[in-house]
Amino acid sequence: MLVFGKYETNEVQLADSTLGNYINLETKKFPHTFGRLAKKRFSKAEISIVERLVNKVMRSGQGKRKLSGKYIRGRGGTGKKIQAMQIVERAFDIVAKETKQNPIQVLVKAIENAGAREDITRIKRGGISYTVSVDVAPLKRVDESLKNIALAAFASSFNKKVSAEEALARELILASKEDNASFSIKRRDEVERIAKSSR
Repeated sequence: MLVFGKYETNEVQLADSTLGNYINLETKKFPHTFGRLAKKRFSKAEISIVERLVNKVMRSGQGKRKLSGKYIRGRGGTGKKIQAMQIVERAFDIVAKETKQNPIQVLVKAIENAGAREDITRIKRGGISYTVSVDVAPLKRVDESLKNIALAAFASSFNKKVSAEEALARELILASKEDNASFSIKRRDEVERIAKSSR
């Protein structure tokens, strides 16, 4: 079975072994589990990584919270999984054309690069609250990477002439190269910088 009937996952390699249990490279022609694993604890790890990207593309945006100083709104595609799958498939086609590589390998490399290894949490002691630096769990690293990649595609294509698939493809390519022009790499560096100052 090939993903979207085009791309193999047999030769995809993970450079970061800690994420091995959380990046599922299961192959399906159409990455869609119809919510079968939605209510099972830690079941996100069993969902194909391509389907998890599709699910993140279905977000409505960041919501009320600001991200890097600005609000990021979605494309009104919440719940439209077929539309999200088409966006991801066309983005993969662009990635394959531009990089001459397997787009699933590019996606995996982008996820490895875009995940922050350190974050902050709030602790309250004796009525005083302060932040401390903590290590990020591998499952959360994958989640945050996918979220930031999808948000980057929203931010660079909303109300602009750039299509969603072009924006997503560009973000995947930049994040896989660890380029500072990538939104998800900037976000990772920002989170790690704040965490470093809270050590």
